[in-house]
Formats: sequence, C-alpha cells, structure tokens
Amino acid sequence: MASIPAPFARFEWMIAWRYLRAKRAEGGVSVMTWISLIGITLAVFALIATLAVRSGFRAEFVDTILGANAHATLYSAGQVDAQTGRVDRTIEDYAEMAERVRGVPGVTRVAPLVKGQVMAAAQGRNAGVEVFGIKPEDLRTIPRIADPETARGDIGAFAGGVAIGSGVARELGVGVGDRVKLISPDGVKTAFGTSPRVNAYEVTYIFTAGRYDIDRTRVYLPFAEAQSFFNREGRADELEVMVAEPEAVEEMTAPLMRAAGGAVQVWTWRDASGGFLRALEVEDNVMFVILSILVLIAAMNITSGLIMLVKNKGRDIGILRTMGLTEGSVLRVFFICGAFTGLIGTVCGVVLGCLFAVYIDPIFSFVNVVMGGQVWDPSIRGIYHLPARLEPWDVASAVGLSLGLSFVVTIFPARRAARLNPVEALRYE
Repeated sequence: MASIPAPFARFEWMIAWRYLRAKRAEGGVSVMTWISLIGITLAVFALIATLAVRSGFRAEFVDTILGANAHATLYSAGQVDAQTGRVDRTIEDYAEMAERVRGVPGVTRVAPLVKGQVMAAAQGRNAGVEVFGIKPEDLRTIPRIADPETARGDIGAFAGGVAIGSGVARELGVGVGDRVKLISPDGVKTAFGTSPRVNAYEVTYIFTAGRYDIDRTRVYLPFAEAQSFFNREGRADELEVMVAEPEAVEEMTAPLMRAAGGAVQVWTWRDASGGFLRALEVEDNVMFVILSILVLIAAMNITSGLIMLVKNKGRDIGILRTMGLTEGSVLRVFFICGAFTGLIGTVCGVVLGCLFAVYIDPIFSFVNVVMGGQVWDPSIRGIYHLPARLEPWDVASAVGLSLGLSFVVTIFPARRAARLNPVEALRYE
C-alpha cells in the first residue's frame, strides 16, 4: 500500500513555485501576482509608518510635558479675604509643606513657585508671557529647561536676571545680555489705586523645551524677585512636584495630599493633558481600523489572482488529480501560492516601514524642501518636528494582521481548486 505524503511535501512546493513564476503565455498570472505583492507591500508599509509616527508623536508630546512641567501640582484650597472678599489661594508655609512632600516615597523633586501673567517688552515689541518664579537650584533640575545642547547663555547666572523661552526671545528680538521689561497691571498699591509695576531684567539664559507653547510664552524669574514683583512676600502660589513614575502619578495623589496637610488640591499632568491624550488614543484606534481595511483590500488581490490561476490551470489540476494527487495536496499547492505572495509582500512592507521610521528626518526635510517649507507648523502641532518611534508590538501587529488576512483569503480559491472535478476539467481537452 502506497504511503500518503506528508503535508507540504517537496513536490507541492515545487508545483506552487512553478505556478508562481509562470508567464502569461504559459497560462500563469505573474502580473496579478506582482500586483498582489505590491499591494500588500504598500499596505503594510503604510500601516507600520503610521503606527511609528503615532508612537513617536505621543512619546515626544508626553516627554515635552514631563520634561518641562510638573508631574503634579499642589494648590491651596484657598481662604476668603475678609477685606476684599477674594479667595486667597497662596501658600504661606510653603517651605515646611515642601519638606513634608519630599518625604513621600516616589517623589524626586519639589519646588515652590510664584506664577503670574504679564506683558514683556523689548526692542519696541510686546508679547504676553507667563512668569514662573523659581529658585535657581530648582531651575537646574528641570530636564527640558536645563538642557545645555538646546540652550543659550549660562543657567548659573539665572539669579541675576531672567530665563526666557526661545519663542519669546524670537518674538521680542532679544538675545543673551539684552534687557527685557516685565509689565504687571497688579503693581504698587497707592492712595490713588494700583499702578502698574515695570521692572527691567537682563536675559541670562534662553531655553528650548521642545514645545512651541512653552517656548513662546514662558519666562523664569528668581523666586525672591518674583515674590516682590507679584506682591507675594513670604508666600508661594503652588508646589511643583515631580515623581519617579509619571505614568502612575494618579496613585501618588492621596499620599501627596496627606503629606501636604490642610486643605490642598492636586492637579496632575494627566488632568491637564488627559483630554488630548484620549483624543490621540481614539484617533490611533480609528487609523488602525482604516489601515487594516487597506491591508484587507490589498489581500483580496491575492484572491483575485488565485481565482484566475485556478481557472487557467484547470487542465493541469485535472491531470494531477488523475495521477493520484489528493484534494489536500491541490489545496496546499494553491494555498502556498497565495501565502507566499502575502509573506513576501509583508516582509517587503516591514523593511520599507522600518526604513521610513529610521530615516524620517531626512525624508521629512526632503518633503519640506519640495513643498517650499512650512509643511509642519509647530504653532498648531505643538512640537517642532515629525517624530517616529518603532515599537516591537506595532510591527508585530502589522505583520500578524497582514499574514493572517493573506492566509485567510487564500483558503477560498484553494478549496475551489481542490474540489475541481478532474473529469469536468479534462472533458474538452
């Protein structure tokens, strides 16, 4: 009794390869094979490139948030001033509160701040800015602000002047060593009312945090000077807290409130940017679904090519069946044809997608030159360039989706070939 050959035997691969490389004159569909392969390649490339840009944009956006802003901010719940009727939210015992908060496990940095919005003027130009009053030693611990590679000037000289964002410097037309006037409407109180306060400071440091809105609006002023400028003598507006695990900052809320004591409020970076991050997540899911449909459409080309191949190879299938080839062997032959096309297209798409992510900067520069510049507007998108970040899970999901669809859509035409009646196939031959 003849032994049954094992599935995916060598002769099945040989027949499938013969059909894949057959020319049109020989009854093959090499053109359709190429179309299917190119379609899968482009679809997988688009999917990986989009996922890489998505991951890079989120990572860059979150990094600029965590690198230049507090992970959590402590505010006073406030007390009503009996004379004015206003709610006073300043913190009088900020030094003691900061010391207690530093003792919370997971806290890496605590800095008291004085904040206010003023008008900055220089060289006949004006710009609305937000002033952060901070101690010089605390300013040096902000990663994105104290980055020497992107900054100009000496951060060590901050105690004798101000540190401004690169966008503010560009808007005012100033550089290191120039003087900037800060104008506050809430200034000196006199018998005739409150007069604006105008002080001039030397620019000692210009930073680039990587976020357009930060670089365009932020100015740092020494803490003691800010207290005097904003009438906050002996008080602070808030405590800026950074933690070791920013992604888990919500778990730190209760310990921070207990350590601060009294009536305080905690505002985390997720509270401030959570809406934007959730919108990004929704957009990511929608884009993945849309691009998955694109991969499905490309995979359907394999079905079309295989149906044409089965039709053209009807006589061959009939001869092979009469020679003893089983339905399973015929099914596997045509399954190999479709799966091999999907596999090669997926590999090519992964290579192109990874190359795009790795060389996105020169590619983007080329596109920017061709389009005449201003392709990426940082005032709208927040960050200065289009980032890309390859994540193993993103690549694996693209590969799994492409191969899964390629294998599934191959089954129908392969089953059709396996069930072809050899008598009907050879009747008119």
